[in-house]
Amino acid sequence: MAIDTTTAPVPQAAPPAPQPHGPKLSTRDKLVLFVLCAAQFMVALDFSVLNVALPVLGPDLGMSHSALQWAVTAFALPSGGFLLLFGRTGDLFGRRKLFLAGLALFGLASLLATFAWDPASFLAGRALQGVGAAAIVPTGMSLLTTTFPEGPARDRALGISGTLLSLGFTVGMVLGGVLTDTLGWRSTMGLLTLFALIVLPLAPGLLPESRTPDRPRLDIPGAVTVTGGLLSLIYALSTAAQRGFGGTDVIVTLIAGVLLLAVFGYVESRTASPLVSLPMLRRRTVAWGNLGGLVTFSMMSTVVFVLTLYFQEVLHLSAFETGLIFGVQGVLSVVAGVYAPRIIGRFGARRTLVGSLAGQGVLVAALLGIGEGGWSVWLATAAVSVASMFHLGAIVSYGVTVTSGVPDEEQGLATGLVTSTQQVGLTIGIPVLGVLATTGSDLLTGTRTVLAIDTAVVLVTAAAVAVGLGGRKRA
Repeated sequence: MAIDTTTAPVPQAAPPAPQPHGPKLSTRDKLVLFVLCAAQFMVALDFSVLNVALPVLGPDLGMSHSALQWAVTAFALPSGGFLLLFGRTGDLFGRRKLFLAGLALFGLASLLATFAWDPASFLAGRALQGVGAAAIVPTGMSLLTTTFPEGPARDRALGISGTLLSLGFTVGMVLGGVLTDTLGWRSTMGLLTLFALIVLPLAPGLLPESRTPDRPRLDIPGAVTVTGGLLSLIYALSTAAQRGFGGTDVIVTLIAGVLLLAVFGYVESRTASPLVSLPMLRRRTVAWGNLGGLVTFSMMSTVVFVLTLYFQEVLHLSAFETGLIFGVQGVLSVVAGVYAPRIIGRFGARRTLVGSLAGQGVLVAALLGIGEGGWSVWLATAAVSVASMFHLGAIVSYGVTVTSGVPDEEQGLATGLVTSTQQVGLTIGIPVLGVLATTGSDLLTGTRTVLAIDTAVVLVTAAAVAVGLGGRKRA
């Protein structure tokens, strides 16, 4: 009898069940993440901690009311203008070196602003803070995305970073009022000095050096035109937020900014070593992801701005009560940051980005029901807090979308675009829409108008991003 020598197929071992929360981070990874996120939180704090202190700061330093805008603009100009340049410089010459240099400069500049003796010394400190922030933000993001591999680990790291970015802006509003009332406006700058002193000693021993393996070559014409264009554009928009778009300096710098950025695009298409890779900008994930990020930042910052005015001037709440409302928003942002990477892991970055933008738009639409009654406090608190959760989801998912699939040697460029989007978004929303709420005679009507436009922009962008990224598999 013939013996059947064939063997039945051996059952394959079942693949390990996916970990729903991603791989656990080692102790060193957690320390690296702490250093990078603490630095990002410090910069986000600087965007808002001084705002409520301006009425006190001005008389103390002898600054006129019209000059107070420079306390904000002096920081915003370099922090946004040098982002792309420093992001690429870190790629070429070492991200860790530039990150540490930015931290040191930020700490010294904060110390100068703390002990400023006149307007010139204070504004010099603010400008140097902006230069330090421009070095910290893109290199910190690059170190994060190159330290944590693409997938659940990076998603989790970006979720924590995005949470602290949003939380820093909100906490700054609350802390600014508390510190100014108790310790004086100088304590707001002293707090930033303390942050730098905590982070800087830890960073050298924890952060790895990373750079592109190619021989460093910097695109000087591209660096000059993009930095000049961003500086001009940010100046125009920041000034317009205070004085409107009718000023000669606003019009001239706005036109100059657009022209310089157009020249930058031409230069990049002709140079062998571009500062910004145009093929990267043609990636659907980069283009549409950054559009989603630009809209979520610009529109949410506008909501916070107009609601701050509404709470205090229409509902007559105190600055402290207003801060508490945005404190609730900050707490829910933290919750959203915890769950955003898990949602991205389940549904993908594209769907999360589109859904988050749509949710943000719907919740902002709910704010159209606010009025002059006391019940409006509860409606506004609930709507803006839940909207901030969707906003946080959009922040994390657009960062994942833009940086996914980008090689390590170009991560500085990709994260430079991400952080430039953040800075420009925070800059353009208030001057473009915020002035509509403040120029009319009725603040409540102006606020509703801004919220309606805000809703439309966010929902249209959600639809556009859905179509632009349509058909892509989950990242």
